[in-house]
Amino acid sequence: MRAETQTLVSEIEKSLELLRQRMGWETAQHRLEEFNARVEDPNLWDDPAKAQKLMRDRQSLVDAMDTHNAIQQELNDSVELIEMGEMEDDAEIVADAEAALKVLAKRAAAKELEALLNGEADANDTFLEINAGAGGTESCDWASMLARMYVRWAEKRGYTVELQSEQSGDEAGIKSAAYKISGHNAYGWLKSESGVHRLVRISPFDSAAKRHTSFCSVWVYPVVDDDIEIDVNPADIRIDTYRSSGAGGQHVNTTDSAVRITHHPTGIVVTSSEKSQHQNRDIAMKALKSRLYQLELDRRNAAITEAHESKGDAGWGNQIRSYVLQPYQMVKDLRTNHETSDTKGVLDGDLDPFMAATLAMDVSGKSRAEAQGEG
Repeated sequence: MRAETQTLVSEIEKSLELLRQRMGWETAQHRLEEFNARVEDPNLWDDPAKAQKLMRDRQSLVDAMDTHNAIQQELNDSVELIEMGEMEDDAEIVADAEAALKVLAKRAAAKELEALLNGEADANDTFLEINAGAGGTESCDWASMLARMYVRWAEKRGYTVELQSEQSGDEAGIKSAAYKISGHNAYGWLKSESGVHRLVRISPFDSAAKRHTSFCSVWVYPVVDDDIEIDVNPADIRIDTYRSSGAGGQHVNTTDSAVRITHHPTGIVVTSSEKSQHQNRDIAMKALKSRLYQLELDRRNAAITEAHESKGDAGWGNQIRSYVLQPYQMVKDLRTNHETSDTKGVLDGDLDPFMAATLAMDVSGKSRAEAQGEG
């Protein structure tokens, strides 16, 4: 077996070892049997919230085991084919098996990276908020582009997307929008998107066809599970009801029961505009608890955050990514230096490489480029 091929095999084996460590391979089968036994309990759905969590945890373990076993089997098959091809001096079989190994190595690396999503709330559903910055119609249009980008990304992953609230722009786009995105590791993936996103393009709203720069902020908060205690003093909040307004359409509700909760100690404001006022109170309170939980996570990581921000240009504030459509095509993350000229793909939701690069940096403490430079 060629040295290059042996290196690929070693990389895949290392990824498999990490996957085994993350799922607790030695006890995985026993835990799955316990899950299966609990699923058979006729009283399981007496508590729907606990039942749903049990089903999610079980499915997560099943997916992890299936992923590991599939990669292991493909690795064994490819190695056997290479050995057989070399014994029979069949270069075509060897070439095909080596090509399959290269594809497998990329998939194994991606699964290894996903296995690093083991933060306290990484597996949770998430709230995502988008707010247009200064710049009027330009920024509102940019906010609607970002909303579309994240919805596309979530749908490609099979996540469920629920629009919580939306405020239309005066002429086009949106001033703000809030979504709940549900699916395994939704928060773990999306948390890297918090920050300011910058767009440079020829404005479709400028008759002189001048280049404009627009900014929008994106903030991501985990949906807090019921077993995480977040105490909210009723005296610290104000609950207002109002008529929801917007331009209409299938994604916008217009009711008299929209709810706004203001948390006085922190100044956090959350809204929900579903059809039921009771439902809105519940959704808004969960969103508030998620925001407060995120504040606590931020405080725990204050030293890391301060060190990270001190490296950047203060003139850019919290800017994390630039999307340049004119005079050239480029999307670049300023934290990891990951970039691509496929701006259309990114705006259509192809965000995984950017999220993966940020996750790898968070785990290693350095960007991939820095790590490769040290090699």
